[in-house]
Parts: sequence; C-alpha cells; structure tokens
Amino acid sequence: MNTFEKDSTYIAHAYGRLPVEFARASGSEVFGSDGKRYIDLGSGIAVNIFGHCDPVWTAAVEKQLHTFAHTSNYYYSAPQADLAERLCTRTGMARVFFSNSGAEANECAIKTARKYAFDKYGKGRSTIVTLTGSFHGRTMATLAATGQDAFHNYFFPFPEGFAYTPANDAEALKAALDGSVCALLLEMVQGEGGVNVLDRDFVQTAAALCAERDVLLLVDEVQTGNGRTGTLYAYEQFGVKPDILTTAKGLGGGLPIGATLLGGKTAGTLTPSSHGSTFGGNPVCAAGALSVIDRIDDALLAGVRRKGAYIREKLEKHPAVGSVSGMGLMLGIQTKKDAKAVCARALEKGLLVLTAKDKVRLLPALNIPDPLLEEGLEILQSILDE
Repeated sequence: MNTFEKDSTYIAHAYGRLPVEFARASGSEVFGSDGKRYIDLGSGIAVNIFGHCDPVWTAAVEKQLHTFAHTSNYYYSAPQADLAERLCTRTGMARVFFSNSGAEANECAIKTARKYAFDKYGKGRSTIVTLTGSFHGRTMATLAATGQDAFHNYFFPFPEGFAYTPANDAEALKAALDGSVCALLLEMVQGEGGVNVLDRDFVQTAAALCAERDVLLLVDEVQTGNGRTGTLYAYEQFGVKPDILTTAKGLGGGLPIGATLLGGKTAGTLTPSSHGSTFGGNPVCAAGALSVIDRIDDALLAGVRRKGAYIREKLEKHPAVGSVSGMGLMLGIQTKKDAKAVCARALEKGLLVLTAKDKVRLLPALNIPDPLLEEGLEILQSILDE
C-alpha cells in the first residue's frame, strides 16, 4: 500500500486530508512525493516560524538529542530552566509551566485560575468567561471554553463553569464578570474564529474590570504569540498585562511544546502534585524553543510588520477582495470566492494557504524571503482573477 492507502486504512479519519504527500521541505518551500514544488504560506498553522529545516533550529535540536532526549520532571534540566528564564525575562511574567500543546497550556491556565480563586475565596468562584467566536483547544475543558456552538456537540456532558460574552461589547462584559467569575480568557486575534482583531478599547476596559474585581486576565497567545503579529506577544500592542499568558505553536518551531506563563498574582498557585506533565518541557523541545525565542529580535519583528503591510497593500486593492483582517503575518482575506475553493485551487497551482471560517488565512514563516512571498501572492491573485 502507498501512503494514501495506509493513512486511509490505519489512521482515524479525524482530518479532511488534502491530496498531497510531502516528501521534503526547506525554508518556505515544500516538495511533494511527486516532485511538485509548493510555496508555504501556512507554516504548519503558524508553527514553523523560521520555515522548514531551519539550520539553527536543527542544530540546537540535534545537539540536545545527542546529550539526552528526555528526563522525568522530578529532575532538573538546563534547556527547560533556560527557556523559562528567557520567557519570563522577555515578558515580565514570574514563572512558567511547560506542556505539549496550546490546548494543554490553556488547560493549565484554567486550572491555575480556579485554584487561585479557591485558595483565596473558597468554593463558588470558578466560572471562566470567554468570548463568542473564540477557540481555545480540543480537550474537553478547552472545547467548553471555546465560544462557538459548532464545537459543542457529540462529547456530552461538557465540563461546567464556562460563560460566554460577545466580543467588543463592554457593557455585556461588565454584566458577565459577576461574583462567580474567577477569570476572563481572551485571544487578541481570534484565529480559528475568522482572524478577527479585538478592539483595543474593549481589551483595555476588560483589563481594568478584571483588576477592579480580582478576576484574572488570561490571554491565549497560542497562535498570535512568538512574533506572529509583529511583537513578541500580541497583548503588547493593546496596552495590557495578562495575569496568565499561554502560548504554543511557533514556540517550538516544529516540535510540540506549550507554555503557561504565570504573573505575580498566580506565581505561587501551582504546588507539587497540583498539576503535571510527563513530557512537558522535554529537553529536546525546549532546546528547539530556545533557538526560536533567542532569534525573535527587533529586526525580525520589524520584518513581520513590513511583510504584513505589503500583503495588505497587494490584496486590499484587488477587486475580488472585500477586506483583510489580522495583524502582522496572521491575516484573513475575505474574498468573493469560496475560501475552501481558493485553498484547493492554490494547492493545484503550487501554493499552500489555509482557511478560517469564510476567509483565506495566511500564516507564512516570519522570515519568508521577499521573492517567495511575492511569488506566492502572485499565485493567489491569479486565482482571485479566475
């Protein structure tokens, strides 16, 4: 059997696969098993932020593989400690809990918020408020936290203790943050919800309400983080400081790692045996993440903002484009064509793009060379011209 047949026979049919088998990749170029070349404007859904097979990342990972690959979290390891130091130093947060994915990072944030409230107030203050249109993961709790009815099917009963309020509606938020609430969980840009950017005034009002009512502000930067929006983390552009910050995807540069960053209020909330992870902070993943974080500097971030502005300039004037939403190199394109049809046609023409609701979504590597980006946009524009 070939790969397609083995996949269909032995792998659970949980994904709507596209008819391509990748054989090798380099930078922002991917090659199929048939030799066909593709320009990658999706980067593994915002994961390969320095592209495929990045030599610096590969060297860091390989070095750690030859040192030791795994140790229990009962022991210390330098890559994990060094990564935690970098994340706290860069953000001003106090401590980090490492996991393996964005969903797990958000699970940790939820558990930490509830324990913080329980330790301080006792039972009865455990509700997590999220926004309609949000997406926070596919575990039971993070599905319950996701503010989209489409995700609240099949897996009943969902965990209790979640409430939803409309994005950018300050009055509704004021009413939602009552005495039963321990935390508000926000994405600065709702990625899976359609690449929708929250209003800055709403975010600042939300932060002020949280501070006033001792409700923890949780910011989900699983997709927006690690330079994706033009700053290290998107919240920096909104003039607020989270109590808990979650991130994953691009942090590992291609390896699975999640991180929950705890601010001063919650730095001491997690105690031995209150939470844990067998693979969280795995030394190999941490070594890869260190090589990523250490290269997200002002020059790279300026390039992200410049490239994002270039994409907007090229696409916003196209007659088939209604609007372009997002920040930096996290963009959603509303077109007159069906987004899934555009994605399929792009694949035929050697271009990898994504969708988010009814939009075409672009998440290229942060260091994608200008000529490749221009070539990819020319292919996309040719599809919109059809």
